[in-house]
Amino acid sequence: MLTSWGPWSDKVYFLDKMSLGDLVRAFFTYYAIQAYIVIALVAWALAFAVMDSLWQPLVAAVVTAAIYPLVEYLVHRFLLHSTGLFKHKSTARVWKRIHYDHHQNPHDLAVLFGALYTTLPTIALIALPVGWLVAGPAGALSAFATACIVFCAYEFVHCVQHLPFTPRKAWLRDLKKRHLAHHFHNEQGNFGITSNLWDHVFGTFYAQPKDMPRSATVHNLGYTGEARRQWPWVAELSLDDETYAIRRRRRAA
Repeated sequence: MLTSWGPWSDKVYFLDKMSLGDLVRAFFTYYAIQAYIVIALVAWALAFAVMDSLWQPLVAAVVTAAIYPLVEYLVHRFLLHSTGLFKHKSTARVWKRIHYDHHQNPHDLAVLFGALYTTLPTIALIALPVGWLVAGPAGALSAFATACIVFCAYEFVHCVQHLPFTPRKAWLRDLKKRHLAHHFHNEQGNFGITSNLWDHVFGTFYAQPKDMPRSATVHNLGYTGEARRQWPWVAELSLDDETYAIRRRRRAA
């Protein structure tokens, strides 16, 4: 359990068994989402307090929102899907938490949400320098606040993509279809969550499952067989592939 208080203290949430209303309630009662919102409000208040002119926080916010899809793509493709993280004891537990568990059980809301100890440093590392370059201290604070809110939007869109719910908007239906293919057909493409633009740019987009061969590692991200034996740290914290596959099939039944 990720938190020990409030509505999340005694519940397990699986998106494939939830309605949109269930998701909205779970989403806004999750401690990390509440933290992003509070942090963003404080950062924006500080930005407006130190700004020389209104354009500074506004331009920084626009720039941050504009580059977010690229950051999302790069982090997902080159960090979350990096096989290097499970090869080091110091990063194995983090990799398991931030992505391996999600691919093992894509509908488990507890491991879909990012963990604050990984998301906030990443947001700060990217947003603060960008905002500072755009507009100094006010820009840095505004960029950080904007990134927190944009990340909330990312988390919600990601949740919807795993929900038994058909979005009304065609663009969101398309994103959902591509993301589910990433999870259940081939994980080496369709890395975008809120946009497929950068998949098109970098050649990792596929429109239909038939356009890519089925991947044998779509659920384990290559951490199987010899990799589990050679680098056992994630395995020591996880179920073996066969046992997990049986449980996954039972849940889907």
